[in-house]
Amino acid sequence: MSFTPPPPLSFAGENYHIWVVKMKTYLQAHDLWSVVENDAEPPPLRANPTIAQMKQHSEECAKKHKVMACLQNGVSDVIFTRVMACDSPKQAWEKLKEEFMGSDKTRQQQLINLRRDFENLKMRESETIKQYSDRIMAIVNNIRLIGDNFSESRVVEKVITTLPEKFESKISSLEDSRDLSAISLSELIKSLYPLEQRMANKQKEHPE
Repeated sequence: MSFTPPPPLSFAGENYHIWVVKMKTYLQAHDLWSVVENDAEPPPLRANPTIAQMKQHSEECAKKHKVMACLQNGVSDVIFTRVMACDSPKQAWEKLKEEFMGSDKTRQQQLINLRRDFENLKMRESETIKQYSDRIMAIVNNIRLIGDNFSESRVVEKVITTLPEKFESKISSLEDSRDLSAISLSELIKSLYPLEQRMANKQKEHPE
């Protein structure tokens, strides 16, 4: 079954981190991402090439222009004017990256700030487990979009170690029955949800 992924929405200057992930996946789906990474021209044809070799060489040469077409059509006219003079896909890609992600130093500072926000997170008394995990994931996803690898186990550990004391007994029983280093965030939330519901119902029945 043939599969043609839809192109990403046109990038107009906002949410670059999201657009760049979608565009990379789009190019990978069409076997074109290596053109951006390598930025190398195909080797010249040898003497007396066969028709098949000439066809393959022509297809390899065309990849550069296909990527440029994807990038040029994947941005608004305002953004296009900033990359239209670029000679190669890699040059256009790096130009957009530098302008909308900032320098390596800027990205490093962004990561430091986001990691600090992550470390300082604690669950509020008024929050549900789901609300708290969503708040954590908002920061984690921003970290991942910048390009830093952030494991699921680290997120789960953060949730477990910052839950209020009222969840301590449930966490202890989970530790006895499950390997918490291998549990997913959704599994953890699902495990804690019944206890949270019981506590909420008890609070309604016997308000202080």
